[in-house]
Amino acid sequence: MDQSITGVVVRLTLELAIILIAAKIAGELLERYLHQPAVLGELGVGILIGPYALGSIPIPGVGPLFPLFGTGGREVLPISQVLYAIAQLAIMVLLFRVGLETDFRQFFRYGPSAAIVALGGVIFPFLFGIYATVLFGFAQAPSDPAALFMGVIMTATSVGITARILADLNKLNQPEGITVLGAAVFDDVLGILVLTIVISVVDQGRVSFGDVAGLAGKALGFWVALTGLGILVSRPLARFILSFKVSGAGVALALGLAFLAAVLAESAGLAMIIGAYSMGLALANTDVSPAIRRDFSSIYEFLVPVFFVVTGMLVNYRLLGDALLFGAVISLLAIIGKVLGCGLPSLMAGFNLRGATRIGLGMLPRGEVALLVAGIGLARGVVGNNLFGVAVLMTIVTTVIAPIFLVPAFQSGGTGLRREEREPEGNNNP
Repeated sequence: MDQSITGVVVRLTLELAIILIAAKIAGELLERYLHQPAVLGELGVGILIGPYALGSIPIPGVGPLFPLFGTGGREVLPISQVLYAIAQLAIMVLLFRVGLETDFRQFFRYGPSAAIVALGGVIFPFLFGIYATVLFGFAQAPSDPAALFMGVIMTATSVGITARILADLNKLNQPEGITVLGAAVFDDVLGILVLTIVISVVDQGRVSFGDVAGLAGKALGFWVALTGLGILVSRPLARFILSFKVSGAGVALALGLAFLAAVLAESAGLAMIIGAYSMGLALANTDVSPAIRRDFSSIYEFLVPVFFVVTGMLVNYRLLGDALLFGAVISLLAIIGKVLGCGLPSLMAGFNLRGATRIGLGMLPRGEVALLVAGIGLARGVVGNNLFGVAVLMTIVTTVIAPIFLVPAFQSGGTGLRREEREPEGNNNP
């Protein structure tokens, strides 16, 4: 295809057509015959049709459907920037809807528990990643940049994957679901903070306590301020949105506000998805929420599968053989680090063993977040192709394992709280 603007649009249209058709076929097969969440099929088909597999095969008159971008074997983004940008819009749509469907009072009720869970989910995997990298000889000391980056990669949690599973199971507003989503947001803030510190160490060779405190205060302070401001103005915003009589105005205005909040979050050094989630949470308890959720369904079903297929496309399975043993160990430690790191604090926060297991499994998938961090390390020359392959393997394992165990953990029934009368089960939004 030609490189004119028309050619670019035609290629993008073809790519989206292939992605949507493949996503729905794969999701149907997984749900109907294997009784697994559709998200697994979307991730799997992304790997299959991506630039590292079938997508690189030339088609007469078209060329490769998904050509591999980058040169020299050090490509960080193996797909087109346009397609990746659409996928990022899709994850913001997903997190906005998750926030919109979150029980507002429940979120704040379990907020402290979520903070404790997130802290354990960062500390345990971070230490596991650092010392395993040293033990296997990929770093000389815990302070080596390679070890630090592997620690950061281990801390990541893909809130998008867990949120999709919980939404499909209608468990977003169970105590465990609320805690997982809140912890994932905290985890994202803490993970970005740790990544910023590690990058500072790599660039400057050191970082002071004052720098750490400043970064922490900025990240946490901005998130609290953004969420608080959204809640404060949510009712006037809802009245403003409801005042429009034009068809579709509610969804368009709400999504515009979510994107604006996402940009503000990014400007403060946080992930854009945090801003989108905060805006959804702010509007969740308003009169406009039911109408937005109803009209939002078509946008959600169109965009969100694109994100998961594109996430699968980022996985380069060719790199997995260089450090297979280390990758297997890292994958095991990644599972243990989240299940124990998040599960044990959950036991202290009022959950029983069933609830703690659900929370630990919910925090398990690394997904696109780990790949993003690994890509940063690869681009800076801190993480080599072998360690990048280890990160890819760990991402695949945790992303695939999480739905397989999380779905039956919730479907088994029973309260996850130590005292059942504290919260009746099944308190979900329609």
